[in-house]
Amino acid sequence: MPIHPAIASKLALLEGLTSFETAMADPDQRARLDEFMSITGAPLPPQVRTRDETIDGPHGSIPVRVYLPAGDATDRPGLVWLHGGAFVSGDLDMPEADWTARQMADRAGAVVVSVDYRLCHDGVHHPVPYDDVVAAFRWTRENADALGIDPTRLSLGGASAGGNLAIGAALKLRDEDGEPPAALLPIYPVAHAVLPPASPALAARMAEVPALLRFLPEDTHSFNTNYLGGPLSSADGYAFGALAVLEGLCPTLVVNAEYDDLRSSGEAFVAQLALAGVDVRQVTAVWMLHGFLNTRPDLEPVDSTLTLMADVVATARTPETLEVAA
Repeated sequence: MPIHPAIASKLALLEGLTSFETAMADPDQRARLDEFMSITGAPLPPQVRTRDETIDGPHGSIPVRVYLPAGDATDRPGLVWLHGGAFVSGDLDMPEADWTARQMADRAGAVVVSVDYRLCHDGVHHPVPYDDVVAAFRWTRENADALGIDPTRLSLGGASAGGNLAIGAALKLRDEDGEPPAALLPIYPVAHAVLPPASPALAARMAEVPALLRFLPEDTHSFNTNYLGGPLSSADGYAFGALAVLEGLCPTLVVNAEYDDLRSSGEAFVAQLALAGVDVRQVTAVWMLHGFLNTRPDLEPVDSTLTLMADVVATARTPETLEVAA
């Protein structure tokens, strides 16, 4: 499938741009980048109730934003959600964080806790961001009654680097707590320290994408080395889930973008999950580039992806719950 016309029509704005850092520092390039990223005219996201909180973690306080659906039910599903940003950028206000959380609260009737985990600057490296995520999930589970969440209906998800952190945290919760999330939702995640080779079909598609929007080997090496704070050979399964023992992981939905170098990681990780006997489902968002949750939610297949994610969050249950129900 071709790149979505709403995106392809703006690719010419990126001609000559070599890096986000350079573009952000040059007024002309910044204006072109801002126009490309603009979602002017998009429908407003659902106006659900929110509140900001600060929780305790092993490395200090962690800001989170709680999104509350309509009504006062006490047995609602929950989702701990993590934005992307290559481990070095992103915040609670970016569309991938705020808009996605609002959509999940509205569509799934879920309480969403969006986590402002520490970014990898100034000596911060793994496991610090991932420790923040584990602490945020435990806080949400421990405060489920106050939040109106059924603790057996609490899922964990994230996009891109957030998908990586969600995978690692789910593994830690499985191993240390014996209480993995009800469901895991890594969206266009990076699960490998070194990306698996692209298939011929994926390589052909990526040739249509400007270099600025790609994850070339030198880019992923830089991001992942910075995340680890050392050589890629130092990575373990909590840092990159493809290195982990995956048996016993919770039901997982992986959504990949059709035009995304990270798709090779997502697809290979899905295959590993299936071989490990994990209940896994994979969906490819056709026409889409990496980071599509930052785009207009009224585009297809962004809208259908959000609906699918919401369905998973709304229906997920821990295995113990399912066994009792049976």
